Amino acid sequence: MTDSAGKALGPGLGASATGDGLVRRRRRRMVRGTALGLAVFFTAAAGTGWALYARLSANITPDDAAARELARYERERPTELVRGAQNILLIGSDTRAGRGNSAYGRDLGSERSDTTILLHLAADRRSATAVSLPRDLMVDIPGCRQADGGHSEPVFAMFNHAFLLGGSACTIRTVEKLTDIRVDHHVVVDFSGFKEMVDAVDGVQVCLKEPVDDKDAKLKLPAGKVMLDGEQALGYVRARKSIGDGSDTERMERQQRFLGALVDKMQSSDVLLNPVKLYPVLDAATSSLTTDPELASLHGLYQLVRGLRNIPIERVQFLTVPRESYVYDSNRDQLVEPEAEKLFARLRADQPLAVAQNPPRETPADFSQPDGKGDPSPGPGGPSPVPTFRGNTAAEHTCE
Repeated sequence: MTDSAGKALGPGLGASATGDGLVRRRRRRMVRGTALGLAVFFTAAAGTGWALYARLSANITPDDAAARELARYERERPTELVRGAQNILLIGSDTRAGRGNSAYGRDLGSERSDTTILLHLAADRRSATAVSLPRDLMVDIPGCRQADGGHSEPVFAMFNHAFLLGGSACTIRTVEKLTDIRVDHHVVVDFSGFKEMVDAVDGVQVCLKEPVDDKDAKLKLPAGKVMLDGEQALGYVRARKSIGDGSDTERMERQQRFLGALVDKMQSSDVLLNPVKLYPVLDAATSSLTTDPELASLHGLYQLVRGLRNIPIERVQFLTVPRESYVYDSNRDQLVEPEAEKLFARLRADQPLAVAQNPPRETPADFSQPDGKGDPSPGPGGPSPVPTFRGNTAAEHTCE
């Protein structure tokens, strides 16, 4: 059989068969093209994902100097008592250096820790406890290596002086000396990073009992429910004279309530589960972070926080270390004992504690723990109740 040009066709093949052959060839080309397109797409997606991952990781500044300094004093640092429990020191720096921070002052040579929180993550990751340490707390600060290579002498001074003397390493050693709690990780965040993270979640709602008009903080807010953007949020958590009683204790409690609202916003808005929402938050957060080298990557941060997504907000607790006015200066603070040591002992042993806005003056708890493990020894009436400290949970940030 031949075609119109006299060319032989294969057996059983006519004009219709030739058309089918063309169709098959076109289909093969389409399949190859589609496969190539998908390969290009997934390669591009993988490349983009890697580029985003690399960018976010590169945003984080590893605190190598602090790691080297802490290694020098390893033998005097507290030991880990409970495997799996984690203690992270969160330091809010008042530095005026860096992008966006000069707007809050020009004192570049006196960087101090504006806010410091010791975050304890239970080994079972069913609860988290954040303990604020007052910047005006009088403490023993060890001798620390300074930025210029010198070495400071041990001194009894305000807690935030430690960051001025020797940065995060000096602050960590001061906290460990004060609490006998091993600090596993640390994170330093500056003003600019804080406000950018608030903006990244489209603001955080707070409830004000009365209007706020603070010229120093450039903050003017009405009473009631108010959605704060990043700039307003920074003024709100830093204001001291215009809100409440003007004390640093009240300011820390306000910071705790705000952090509770931020945690609630991130959980209720599914930020942690939505890549589109999560990326700007991560970009804002990582751009302002200085951490220990182990945390200085997305992988490191993920390893730390992956177990936190399922902690109910009512199990995220905030409190301030038991404190009172310093006996020699009412403008300074000192620890209240034995309550402070009871708190530190619970955190060291990864034992539960409770918080309440108005706890009983004396918690009828037996704190004797001869083996250093488990709950307090049972008394005549059975197991001792969990001790309660003044504070609040992340679920208590809203207006009644």
